[in-house]
Amino acid sequence: MMKDLVDQVLAANLELHRSGLARLTWGNVSGIDRDRGLVVIKPSGVAYADLTRDALAVVDLEGRVVGGRLHPSSDTPTHLALYRAFPAIGGITHTHSVYATMFAQACREIPCLGTTHADQFFGPVPLARALTPEEVRDDYERNTGRAIVERFASLDPAATPGVLAAHHGPFTWGKDPGASLENSIALEAIAEMAFGTLALAPGIGPIPAHILDKHFSRKHGPGAYYGQKRGSPGA
Repeated sequence: MMKDLVDQVLAANLELHRSGLARLTWGNVSGIDRDRGLVVIKPSGVAYADLTRDALAVVDLEGRVVGGRLHPSSDTPTHLALYRAFPAIGGITHTHSVYATMFAQACREIPCLGTTHADQFFGPVPLARALTPEEVRDDYERNTGRAIVERFASLDPAATPGVLAAHHGPFTWGKDPGASLENSIALEAIAEMAFGTLALAPGIGPIPAHILDKHFSRKHGPGAYYGQKRGSPGA
């Protein structure tokens, strides 16, 4: 299991860089082995070209390093806070992708304006609050995670698989590292679409609720019919 997880995390980090969402070393992907309580994550400040299986860091849910030869990402405490709070997720991606980060820096959620957004996120992409000076000073990365968890007190992380950290950038998650990366790719695309839509029509309102419900439910949940059923031709 751990070997498979290490391979998944490595592949997702390399694809994160290839996708263009992570410039320089601005991003990371992690994955969790729930049975062992261990998280595999990109090492801090290491170029994607230098990433190998052996370079990845392994930590427990308290942040103790238990594997790998390099220091884990500085964002590790944020990832750990999300894994502890959202037991159904298996992977997390953090980026500073351009359009999603512009919304985060503007301290503005991404409104759901169309069906592309509704296919991936059930409603707006939420904004987690800015941290206080004390939170930044005392335990910045852990408190970033806590602010995200606080924002999701009344939200379903499965229906809304991502968030904008105010003044910072986006975090997304999914059932595994690859799925969390797919949600980051989708988030950046819908952020770009929202930015352009709001420029063209500043007064535009959100997508009508019945269209939002239809597009999200046809891809997610018990009545989903998008894609191929298991065992059908081409599945």
